[in-house]
Amino acid sequence: MASDIGLDSLIDQTISVITNDGRNIVGVLRGFDQATNLILDECHERVYSTKAGVEQLVLGLYIIRGDNIGVVGELDEELDSNLNLSSLCAHPLKPVVH
Repeated sequence: MASDIGLDSLIDQTISVITNDGRNIVGVLRGFDQATNLILDECHERVYSTKAGVEQLVLGLYIIRGDNIGVVGELDEELDSNLNLSSLCAHPLKPVVH
């Protein structure tokens, strides 16, 4: 059950979610259900590239299905705000293969 894994403590906190298809979505956790479906507000997707900086696509209010979640983590907003995402280059994540 989702509350057993500590999502209750992340409500109204900024989190980073890496999905099974390799997307990195950052937003404020507003709620979740027993299937670990997540409701994120004020969120954006970070798209990584080896040739350019990180592109941030605004998503707004967003729902992520629980069966598509790979990793959920709390984001340190102070540390994150000090990152220069426009100069950060990285390979995009590959999808999870089951």
